[in-house]
Amino acid sequence: MIFFFTFFAFIVLQRLSELTIAKRNEKWMKSNGAIEVGQDHYPLMVLLHSSFFIAVLLEVVFLQTELSPIWPALVTVFALTQLLRIWSLATLGRYWNTKIIVMPNAKIVKNGPYKFLRHPNYVIVVVEILLIPILFQAYWTAVIFSLLNLWMLSVRIPLEEKALLSQTDYEEKFQKISRFSPIRLK
Repeated sequence: MIFFFTFFAFIVLQRLSELTIAKRNEKWMKSNGAIEVGQDHYPLMVLLHSSFFIAVLLEVVFLQTELSPIWPALVTVFALTQLLRIWSLATLGRYWNTKIIVMPNAKIVKNGPYKFLRHPNYVIVVVEILLIPILFQAYWTAVIFSLLNLWMLSVRIPLEEKALLSQTDYEEKFQKISRFSPIRLK
C-alpha cells in the first residue's frame, strides 16, 4: 500500500501543479485577446477527472486490490506517458490549458509531438485513465472511467477543433495529421 499511496500522491500533486500552470496561462492568454469556448462541459470534465481519482482510491483501499503482477511494464509505460505529457505541455508553452482557450490568429503549434498527432495530450489521458487503475488491479475504475473519458473527448475535441478552425490556421497546419495516430493522412 505504501507504493500505491506514494504513486497516488505523485499524480495528485502533478495534476494540482498543472492546474496552477493552466490558470497562469489562462490569465496571460485572456489578457492578450484569447477567447474561451466549451465552458458548459468544463465542470463535467473536472468532475470526471476528480471522480476518477476518488474511484481509484476507493477501489484500491476498500477492495484491497494489489499491485499488478506486470507492474514493472505498466510503470514503464506510465513513465513514458509522463515524458510525452511533459513534451506536449512544454511544446505548447503558454498556450497549454485545461480549458479550451484560443488566441485569434495565433500560429498553430506544429512541432514536438504535434508534428505527429493533433492531440497527443488526449492520447496520454486515455492511456493514463486505463493504465493507472490497471496498475493496482482496480478494473471497475479502468472500464467505467475509460468509457466516461471517451464520451467526454467526443464532446471536447469537436468543440476545440471548431474553435481552432474558426480562429487560427489549424486546418492548413493539420489537414494531413491524424487526431490520434502518428500515421500521415493522404
